[in-house]
Amino acid sequence: MRKAGLIGGMSWESTLPYYRIINEEINKALGELYSADCILHSINFQEIESTISKGNWDVSNSLLSQAAASLEKAGADFIAICSNTMHKCIPSIAEKTHLPILHIVDATIDEMKSNKISEALLLGTKFTMEEAFNKERFQNAGIKIIIPTLSERQRIHDIIFSELCKGIITDKSKEIYKEIIYKYCINKHSGAILGCTEIGLLIQQDCIEIPVFDTTIIHAKKIARYMINHT
Repeated sequence: MRKAGLIGGMSWESTLPYYRIINEEINKALGELYSADCILHSINFQEIESTISKGNWDVSNSLLSQAAASLEKAGADFIAICSNTMHKCIPSIAEKTHLPILHIVDATIDEMKSNKISEALLLGTKFTMEEAFNKERFQNAGIKIIIPTLSERQRIHDIIFSELCKGIITDKSKEIYKEIIYKYCINKHSGAILGCTEIGLLIQQDCIEIPVFDTTIIHAKKIARYMINHT
């Protein structure tokens, strides 16, 4: 089994399901007492959030690059970043390690294409929704990306940081997200990308009729398969 190097803590609320899902998938596939051979480098999210909110990505680039280098030194065979937004740091990470990075968008694209989804509403932090680092990757794969209005993006972003990252789940916020999803996903080949690893704490497929793609679940399962396929 390949050893996974996980960069987590962004937030720890969404890193928890990563660890659980990876281990569940490996045990489901291999049985007995098999579990994940992995190393987790959990970053202090306060250092991240307090700087990126001011437009300063130098701290994040440094912290994630150092984390990747430490995971390589500890014997990891590949890197997985347990966050959508922090994939923005991949160019800096690539300067510090030659390990492959299992990209969250690539895993999600595969899942969407298998479900014949060609158009998707992208939900996430304002960085993920507004900047190109993940959005263009979807578009280059032939998936049309829709983003909400400016005020909707701010509301989505605020709920992530003020509630979901703190483990606060409310019916009011769930209804806000569902209303936005129903507003934009009107095509039979459209769906919603839960493009922040915390959103799955609020929205699950069984609470909405529109196809939703929870990047946490999709990414974690892809990580497990990658580890198993290299036993």
